[in-house]
Amino acid sequence: MTISGIVAYPVTPFAADGTIAHPKLRRVLDRLVSGGADAIAPLGSTGESAYLDFAEWIEVASATIAHLRGALPTVAGVSDVTTHGTVRRARAAEALGASAIMVLPVSYWKLTDREIRKHLETVAAAVEIPVMVYNNPATAGVDMAPELLWELVREVANITMVKESTGDIARMHRLRELSEGTLQFFNGSNPLALQAFHAGAAGWCTAAPCLIPEQIKEFHRAVLGGEERAAAIFADIRELLDLIVSRGLPPSVKEGLRLTGLDAGVPRAPLQALTEQESATLLRSLERARSAG
Repeated sequence: MTISGIVAYPVTPFAADGTIAHPKLRRVLDRLVSGGADAIAPLGSTGESAYLDFAEWIEVASATIAHLRGALPTVAGVSDVTTHGTVRRARAAEALGASAIMVLPVSYWKLTDREIRKHLETVAAAVEIPVMVYNNPATAGVDMAPELLWELVREVANITMVKESTGDIARMHRLRELSEGTLQFFNGSNPLALQAFHAGAAGWCTAAPCLIPEQIKEFHRAVLGGEERAAAIFADIRELLDLIVSRGLPPSVKEGLRLTGLDAGVPRAPLQALTEQESATLLRSLERARSAG
């Protein structure tokens, strides 16, 4: 299945006892589908994948893919600190029916380009489905230059997509320049969404559809149509996009879901729920964003 457009990131809802809340997960997924998402990406940063053990990861991946029933492409996050652990998740995602996998190199020690390449080559060789390489040094501590990313796509079988999340629009322009427009790259930085599409991004990977699905879809529709109102819509939702990133996606999005009638539980410790003051600020921003369009 072709992956492009709005790639939506669901949270992983937890019940009061800390277990996966499956009915709530299905409601979150239904909101994303009905809101017009073009693909679903479970088990990314928003889905708190780093805080799930392998059994829980399997549980969420299986439940998500089964509930969607192929209605939309699924891009499963399979990142782990070790290559062995990442391969294990990659093979599981493929067996469960994921359309593609997303790999964010994560390491305690700073990795060399040679180590990054070997890691990604090994993961890509372990599966037959497409691989999206995810660059987010702010969370992973690993930074991949545009030249390395393009080299990986050009030379490693199965690596076909890049998610660029440094927040540096110049890197997206560089990816387009290096590939002569052939590389399918995705924007992972909410504040850059408008600029990223103008730079040639194939899509926007974002958790925002959990909270304002209609506005995100309308914005994307306007971008595709070359409409001037795309900038106006983006200006109206920009404050919310900045806020959920600055406070942290799992706590912010879960609180936003609660404020919009879908309680997905609290984030897993050490992450903490928003304070009353933070929640009030989020509500004001959310109300402004929901009036956009």
